Amino acid sequence: MTHRRQFLLAAAAAAGVTLNPALSLASDRLTVVATTGMIADATRQVGGDLVDVRALMGPGVDPHAYRQTRTDIVAMAQSDLVLWHGLYLEAQMEDFLRDLEQENVVVAVAEGLPQDRLLPNDDYADKFDPHVWMDPTIWVDVVSEVRDALIAVAPEHTETFERNAEAHIAELTELAGYTENVLTSVPTEARVLLTAHDAFNYFGAAYGFEVMGIQGISTESEAGLQRIGALVDMLVARDIRAVFVESSVSDRNVRALIEGAAAQGHEVVIGGELFSDAMGPEGTYEGTYIGMIDHNATVISGALGGDVPTRGMQGMLNG
Repeated sequence: MTHRRQFLLAAAAAAGVTLNPALSLASDRLTVVATTGMIADATRQVGGDLVDVRALMGPGVDPHAYRQTRTDIVAMAQSDLVLWHGLYLEAQMEDFLRDLEQENVVVAVAEGLPQDRLLPNDDYADKFDPHVWMDPTIWVDVVSEVRDALIAVAPEHTETFERNAEAHIAELTELAGYTENVLTSVPTEARVLLTAHDAFNYFGAAYGFEVMGIQGISTESEAGLQRIGALVDMLVARDIRAVFVESSVSDRNVRALIEGAAAQGHEVVIGGELFSDAMGPEGTYEGTYIGMIDHNATVISGALGGDVPTRGMQGMLNG
């Protein structure tokens, strides 16, 4: 029995799952497990028909708090490749993933980004803000990391992976152009983005928006009454009339802001729901990385007075 097979069976046993010791790890396609939907989408784009990709975290799932399940452990141990984000995004899974590196091919696709492109993490002084997917020009580098990881485990398909990655990067370049156009149409004084947590700092840096989150970069951070009170005063003083909720974070604190502003006679509305740490529903346009960013840019610009097409860059956004 190979060392990897022993590890697989041991991981399954620790998870309370019984596997057949004769189980074959062979497959016609590469089996890839990705932690987030964004990474899974990049892998499907680059790998095409050569990969079978499983995303651990689906729509509406918060990666900051996610812990691996028993079936996740088996899937990762059995896969040809495990792709995770890194930069302390999957904080609750990091120890397991580091251990898994000793027995399987495991790549943290955002950890190789140049540090001069990364923003500081306000919650942890020694770490960077992980939300790099909010800037498509940075996500291009993550796609390249995915490409290189696939080539490393299946070098015989190098040409296909390189061709697919080049085509997808061209799509990301088009996306970056669209987001730049619609977001710069927002009046300068209206470029304030207030959301449930600090997931949009790369967005703000890319497009000249002042970004505020009720919670910190991690959704584990608690938003105190003092923080909410200060933000309410800011909304009133600066006459900000739209805030945004997120699909993977409770809207409780955002609604507390709206109620607090109303108590001071200032009307604030929800400008829309944004995709922050997870993409939209599976099988939809918003359930792809391009659809996710198209949605966010279109919703933000439209709510803050910008000029946007009704259904986004490709006319595919759900009404």
